[in-house]
Parts: sequence; C-alpha cells; structure tokens
Amino acid sequence: MHIGLMMECDFREGRTQREAFDEALATAEAAEALGFDGIWLAERHFAAPGGSAPVSSIGSSPLLLATAIATRTSRLRVGTAVLLLPLGHPVRLAEEVATLDHLSHGRLDLGIGRSSFPRSYEGYNIAYEESRARFREYLDVMRLAWTQERFSYTGTFYTFRDVELIPKPYQHPHPPLHHAATTRETFAAIGTLGFPLLVGLVSAAMSELAEGIAEYQAAWHEAGHPGQGEVRLRLPIYVAEDMDRARSEPQASAMPYYERVRQAYLRSANTFENPARAARAARLATLTSADVLQTRVVFGTPTLVTERLSTLRHEVGLSGIIMEPNIGGRIPYELLLHSMRLFTQEVAPSLR
Repeated sequence: MHIGLMMECDFREGRTQREAFDEALATAEAAEALGFDGIWLAERHFAAPGGSAPVSSIGSSPLLLATAIATRTSRLRVGTAVLLLPLGHPVRLAEEVATLDHLSHGRLDLGIGRSSFPRSYEGYNIAYEESRARFREYLDVMRLAWTQERFSYTGTFYTFRDVELIPKPYQHPHPPLHHAATTRETFAAIGTLGFPLLVGLVSAAMSELAEGIAEYQAAWHEAGHPGQGEVRLRLPIYVAEDMDRARSEPQASAMPYYERVRQAYLRSANTFENPARAARAARLATLTSADVLQTRVVFGTPTLVTERLSTLRHEVGLSGIIMEPNIGGRIPYELLLHSMRLFTQEVAPSLR
C-alpha cells in the first residue's frame, strides 16, 4: 500500500514567493522524515493568491521542484500529479524526465494528464479543444524516445525524423506512468491502455468512485492485462486529537476551495457550452459543510480516519492513498505538519 503526500506547493496570501518555495522544500523533507513513501507535485499555472484559480501555488515547474527535492532526500519517491503534457514539447520533456530519473537514482513516478480546466491552455495560447489529441501524440512520442535507440514520428501536431534521445531513463523502460482520470469515460480508456490509475475527487463524492474504478477494472480485464490494475487515490485528509479540532481547523480553508472550483467549472461551461461542467457546478453550489465532511474529505481523529480509509480501501480496491493535507491551501503550516505527523504515526501503519 503506497502512502503518499500531495503537494500543491501552496502560495499563501501575505507570504512571499521565496517563503512559498522554502515551505515546499521543508514539507518534502518533513515527508521523508515522517515516513511517507512518496510525494506528488501538482502542476499549477497562473495561480496567484486572491486570483480565480482553485488553488494558489508556485508549482508551475514541477520537474524543477522535483529535482530540488530529489537532491535533498534519499529514500522518498518523487512523483508528479500531474504533468499537463499538451502544454510542453514531448522531446524536451522526455529529456528532462530521463535526466531527473538519473539524478534521483530511479525514484521518479510520472503522473500525467490534461487538466479539467482550460485556464492554463489559454495562458499558453493552446486550444483546449486540442488537448486530448495532443496528449495522445505527446505520450506516443515520449515512449518512443525513451525506448528506441532512434525514432521517427509523424502526427497531426508533432513530426520527428531520426531522433536519438540522450540520456535514456534510469528506470527501464521508463519511470512508472500513472494516468489521471477526471471523467467517467476516462476511467475505462485508462483501463484499456493498461496504465495505473491516479484519481482525485475534485467535484465528485466518494460514493461515485466505486463505479468509475469498476469500469477501469472491467476495461483492464477486457484488454487482457494481468491483475486488477493499480489505483491510487488523492484524498483530502486532516487528522487531529479530537473531532472538534479535526472539523474546525481545516474548515476555513476547505469551504472556499469548493466555491473556487465551482466558479472554475462555471467559466469553462460557459466557454465551451458544456452541460456536464455546468452540472458539476450546480452540484457544488448546494454543498454544505456537513456534505463536505461526509462525502468529500476524511477529517477526524486517528481512529476515525483509519476506519474510513480502511473501509474505502477495501470497497474500491485501492493500492495507494495520497494524503492531500491542505485542501484550499489556507491551513496554517504548523497545523498541517501536526496532521501529517498524526497520519504517519497513528493511521498509516494500519493501512500498509
């Protein structure tokens, strides 16, 4: 059972960018000291405090942050959750990933995806409508670059002739790939392709996970892949000694987060005339604090958190839980570290 820590690399209002980077590096070092198996770095663009992005973050270059963290740690696996492939160049990223894989001595995990929101694409002047097709070509090119001595490729967006990538990855044939899922059809597609699944709730409730994961596993079997597939779940978790603290301390951070997510879905629904996004925004509009505690987060004492995660693990067949310790990015750092410590010392041992 993989026990990971999700790092949004929070940029807190009233703090400097330098302080945000220092906090991110200190959090990663604390994660190794506390016994987490790995950390997972988000890719966030144009996410200043007080802006319209759901999360304020300095995490626009997760591979650079991962490199800094890899040089400061010795055991911790370093992952991305997720790299937004269509925003970059496939050969350049393949080189950078292979280099980081060597610098970390094979401790790199690569979570990949497209993002549910078009804002980053607008900033990069890339059409979000092209993101799915770009993602497929991008991934094809990177895998060829990593596994072939030389490769050529002709696609709609990328064309290469007789390219030799140096260095090749440290891990063979390349770092483990974890594909993010955000919509129901994506679950089955990832199962068919045979990728480990990396899933977060965002606008969904925990009760909706079982059906999506079942579709992933069914598609996995139909494609002839061995086993059940691998599912790692990102989940907001907060642990305190008593229930009053576990509920009250993260509340001021969690509730505004869901409102910012709702607004982001509304903007993209209006831009693309997308009824599904509008429906997600409508569901979030009625969300109460009690709904959040019951259906979208796991906040509680060590005993309660252990019970809920153990039940969830067996209900949906999880192979990993990635703790999101600071949903909304506004929980004070000292409280965040205390919650992480209680989680690793009193919850994680029962899950492994």
